[in-house]
Amino acid sequence: MLEELRIRGLGVIDDATLSLGPGLTAVTGETGAGKTMVVTGLLLLFGGRADAARVRTGTDAATVDGRVTITDSHLLARVHDAGGEFDDGSDLALRRVVSSAGRSRAYVGGAPAPVSLLAELADRLVTVHGQVDQLRLTRRAEQLAVLDRYGEIDTAPYVDAFARWRRASDALAERTARASELRREAGLLEHGLAEIAAADPQPGEDAELAELVERLTHADALCSAARLAHDLLAGDPDDPASDSADAGMLLSSARRALGQVAGADAKLDELAARLDELAAAAADVAADLRGYGDTLDAEPARLEEVQSRRAVLSSLVRKYGDAEATVSAVLRWADSAAARLADLDVSDDALAALAAERDAAAAQAVALAGELTAHRTATAATLSAAVTAELGGLAMSGATFTAEIRPRAGSAQPGPGGTALGADGADDIEFLLTPHPQSPPVPLARGASGGELSRVMLALEVCLAGADPVPTMVFDEVDAGVGGRAAVEVGRRLAALARDRQVVVVTHLAQVAAYADRQIVVDKPPSGAARGGGGGGSSVTTSDVRIVTDEDRVSELARMLAGSDSSTAREHAAELLGDAARDKAPKQAAGRRKRK
Repeated sequence: MLEELRIRGLGVIDDATLSLGPGLTAVTGETGAGKTMVVTGLLLLFGGRADAARVRTGTDAATVDGRVTITDSHLLARVHDAGGEFDDGSDLALRRVVSSAGRSRAYVGGAPAPVSLLAELADRLVTVHGQVDQLRLTRRAEQLAVLDRYGEIDTAPYVDAFARWRRASDALAERTARASELRREAGLLEHGLAEIAAADPQPGEDAELAELVERLTHADALCSAARLAHDLLAGDPDDPASDSADAGMLLSSARRALGQVAGADAKLDELAARLDELAAAAADVAADLRGYGDTLDAEPARLEEVQSRRAVLSSLVRKYGDAEATVSAVLRWADSAAARLADLDVSDDALAALAAERDAAAAQAVALAGELTAHRTATAATLSAAVTAELGGLAMSGATFTAEIRPRAGSAQPGPGGTALGADGADDIEFLLTPHPQSPPVPLARGASGGELSRVMLALEVCLAGADPVPTMVFDEVDAGVGGRAAVEVGRRLAALARDRQVVVVTHLAQVAAYADRQIVVDKPPSGAARGGGGGGSSVTTSDVRIVTDEDRVSELARMLAGSDSSTAREHAAELLGDAARDKAPKQAAGRRKRK
């Protein structure tokens, strides 16, 4: 539920705070006073499109702050994941800032957040209905969505089946239409894979061969260096009588010298032990150096063999490697080519398998579409009766609402019976209105007036209330074109919706506002009282926002009724308030008992 809304620098609103609560809140005010800015602020707060033109003249940015109460576990987790923090466990602060340059920033629970997170919160917290929604209600896609929502119809299994059918159909059509082209591509891939398989390159082999070539090219120098190093460490094995001192002899002499005083000093004994380690290490290195030459195959034939292998690998790298130019890149190409080749199978068996997959998916989609149609047909009858009954209470007692389900018209015929399928099923829908018994049913898009559309939408919302878990509903002048007794019934229906949720209505009708639990007035200042702003001696109109109660509320209703605060208008306003209070009292009591 939305607890509070603060708007700064938005349109005609300089700085206004709206304290909201459960039940029905009416927002009223003269035309042009800025009532719509309240809805604009709400839309911004919940992820709506930012428009720099809405920023108040002379202001750097428009800011909308809100405080909502959240109990939805999914939303609680999303806010925590985004780094937001709650107050008192469930109260969440939201903020949206739109600069005069058009830049937008969002904050959730004190933490910067993407605007998309505000929109995600809105999906579960608030719905906004306005005259644009009335026009959207005339579109068949929206009508089908309303029907599915009312019947709580799960379309996901069908949507999955339909997607599988489309994928299988597209794959079969591509392979059939491009068979020759795909065969040529497959031939090239097969040739490349065969060439790579014949060479059988191993991961890292190119680097190993490069090292081996370097060693074989310098084999004589390497062997000479190893022989000299060995002789310096352990002496010349071919001249054992040589009196040249080597490292091994010197280490032995040093060890014998320390051995003569062994045990006299622990520190010197420790150094003697280290000499033993050096002597052992020198002997190991000398042994390795002596055998090093045996590891080098210095024969020219070996070098030629290695160079030939490198040439084979280099050819593969040039053909199939990427910018990395390594054998590893060639092996990656081979893996990718093998996977692509599997997809390019255009043999009769492969085409038959694809056709079977397509037909199976089509049959499943058709079956699920039939289940949707049956469910929708039953739901349409229930919805038609419920909305017709609501219209009777909205001063349209002779009107009939009909949700008509028809087979979809189209050329897609994927399965048995030539059923035409679409992304949302095999059904077309049309909402029809029969304004009075003597008139024929006409589509909402062509035959309904603005007032009739307002009442049809409100009737639908009343019927959908049980299927819609959103705790806050906002109506922006959906009572346009309505007056008299119908206006009273609109107020009564909004009050009924507000028994179980928070409802905010922007209205110009006193009959509707009288049913509100609280009334907020958006006022323009008297002529000539505009506030300064924008520089150059210009002034910018400012609206104030205030809650009216008691006599102030009677005065506002009188203004809405007669345009003045005359005694007659005040009497009529007081009568409206009294009638609305008596009308709501037993229902509110019943609602409280039901909640207990």
